[in-house]
Amino acid sequence: MASFIVEGGHKLQGTITPCGAKNEALQVLSAALLTEEKVTITNLPDILDVNNLIGLIEAMGAIVTRSERAVTIEAKTINTAYLASEDFRERCTKLRGSVMIIGPLLARIGEVTYAKPGGDKIGRRRLDTHFQGMLNLGATFTYDRSIAAYTFSAPNGLKGNYMLLDEASVTGTANIIMAAVLAKGTTQIYNAACEPYIQQLCRMLKSMGAKIDGIGSNLLTIEGVGNLHGTTHKLLPDMIEVGSFIGIAAITGSDITIRDVSIRDLGIIPDAFRRLGIQVIAEGDDLHIPAQEHYQIESFLDGGILTLADAPWPGLTPDLLSVLLVVATQARGSVLIHQKMFESRLFFVDKLIDMGAQIILCDPHRAVVIGQDHARELRHNNMTSPDIRAGIAMLIAALSAEGVSKIDHIDQIDRGYENIEGRLNALGAKIKRVQ
Repeated sequence: MASFIVEGGHKLQGTITPCGAKNEALQVLSAALLTEEKVTITNLPDILDVNNLIGLIEAMGAIVTRSERAVTIEAKTINTAYLASEDFRERCTKLRGSVMIIGPLLARIGEVTYAKPGGDKIGRRRLDTHFQGMLNLGATFTYDRSIAAYTFSAPNGLKGNYMLLDEASVTGTANIIMAAVLAKGTTQIYNAACEPYIQQLCRMLKSMGAKIDGIGSNLLTIEGVGNLHGTTHKLLPDMIEVGSFIGIAAITGSDITIRDVSIRDLGIIPDAFRRLGIQVIAEGDDLHIPAQEHYQIESFLDGGILTLADAPWPGLTPDLLSVLLVVATQARGSVLIHQKMFESRLFFVDKLIDMGAQIILCDPHRAVVIGQDHARELRHNNMTSPDIRAGIAMLIAALSAEGVSKIDHIDQIDRGYENIEGRLNALGAKIKRVQ
């Protein structure tokens, strides 16, 4: 198992470009299963979760051709015997994003057996929205305890329906959309997630011949079609990488320019960092983070302590709260971080407290951060990454801390960030990967 050895306390300088979006990649790769024709996806990040899903799709019988930052998938045939195999179920358990193959396979071949997916250990991550969406489209499912897997079946095909989602689940919405585009009749999805990556999925499906109205809203109307054709699709830059780089620049007092970020698709992410007092300057489609020795957390207009909380789009993505929390430890002022969606995502803060951060963990969802304004620098520490976002937060803390820190279990970071040590070392960081 690999680890990072991080020598902190160095200022960074230069430009960095975010890779393609991981979360969008997992959706559109799954959508390639909806057609027999070639689907090419470009700006693809070279990360574990994406590579694992491509490997799973190839194992299903699709013809996969890789080139630099691109993949072409031609799913002419799907090996139904493999879908019933132990190897298929084992691969699914190792990848949370594999849940999004349910909709495409059910729409395409009428049946799929699926094991409970893996992924980050950040609390309960229920699949009810996915399952209920398939039931709303006329599918049935059974659970086989002997193999710990669900079998979804729609032998007569899926049928369009109206549904009000119990939560605006991003992956749940994506799964239902992909099933509905080949269903008979009209499907309406209310309380649908409307993140930029969902919008991208819809645009890609429309380029393949799907009929979807309401893109960008929480009410999608989908008219089912008989089949889809091939297409070429380019991924957006990863907004979580963009936010991570802003955080790295801020806490290390560095001057960094982040290139080609697709500002219009970042939503309120830049403003969330600005509320911590960080200068985030838009220059065309780039963001410039100038070096700052100090940054002052805002208060609410009535003088109350600032609260940063996650919410469905266009609210603040939960994937960046860990980064914002670390950055706040060296700000002037205090902030309440409210992580509403996942009850285990803040448990990594005990490692930050060991490093000298002033944090009160109120409960599994809320933490009060009392910024130290570099009067008390973070100390080096030995840490273990429990999930992707906590892992990058630990790396950011280690880059700021004096001395040498060690971060174990960095395969979690590798799941979401491509060659992160090489890209940051090019800016002046000192990060070494060791076994």
